[in-house]
Amino acid sequence: MAITLLTPDHTCWPPQLARRLGREAPSALTALGDPTLLGGSLTALFCSARCPGNAILRAYDQAAHWRDTGRAVIGGFHSPLERECLRILLRGPQPLILCPARGLPRRLPPELHAPLAAGRLLVLTASPPQERRATRELAGRRNLLVAALASEVWFAHIAPGGQMERLAQRVAAWAAPAPAKFP
Repeated sequence: MAITLLTPDHTCWPPQLARRLGREAPSALTALGDPTLLGGSLTALFCSARCPGNAILRAYDQAAHWRDTGRAVIGGFHSPLERECLRILLRGPQPLILCPARGLPRRLPPELHAPLAAGRLLVLTASPPQERRATRELAGRRNLLVAALASEVWFAHIAPGGQMERLAQRVAAWAAPAPAKFP
């Protein structure tokens, strides 16, 4: 599978990045898989690293629902719960976009080979290839990218005071109506 460099002049470049992220928007994205998957309606999945049991069960049910209804899902799939949801989603036929918080992996886990070959998996990153390890800063930028690409954002659990809470506030601001203008 070929690697594609997406820039703002590429036909698959998502226009909402500039609108939502402004100067924080990446200047390029590196993609492994079918970049046309970016053109569909996407649901972003996020979860704080630690979450209560009731959130875990609700997230498993939600992931199974998305799988069974063919809903395209995007995420970093980094937290333990997100990884478990990815396992559920990989058993379905729906499109998936996996966004690592580093450059593209040199080797993909075996469970990603078939979905990639079937054209239903896109691995997408804004990080340069030399970024081999995920950091807190890269994860924050990745989460912002994932949320900006999504049509809707679903938080399985938001720990108070954490990165997910700040991300949720930012996403809520994007959805807010434009302020009224007075002469």
